[in-house]
Amino acid sequence: MKRVDFLIGHEHLLQVNEILHKNKIGGMTFYDVRGRGRTDLEPVEAGRGIMRMVPEFSSRTKIEIVVADSLVKSIVHEILNVLRKTSCASGKIFVSDITEAYDIETNGIGDAVLK
Repeated sequence: MKRVDFLIGHEHLLQVNEILHKNKIGGMTFYDVRGRGRTDLEPVEAGRGIMRMVPEFSSRTKIEIVVADSLVKSIVHEILNVLRKTSCASGKIFVSDITEAYDIETNGIGDAVLK
């Protein structure tokens, strides 16, 4: 099993959700997050046009999914293809191993958690 974290712009949440539905990914968690990186942020008016400032932190949406190893490459590839075609194609995708997983409701262990 793999955990895939997507850090994307808020406007891409529905596109990613559609791709996950199409690939029959049952669970998804998302958060509104703030952070900083190498992205150049646009200056923002502060007050009544008196001052312009560049914000230090940007807003993103973080999506977390857990999927079978066999699905990771196809899902990541499809999401990259869709998001690269947009005007604001920025973000990150992180993939990590899940060594143990437990389903509280069904007592499932390991890959049974994904069902």
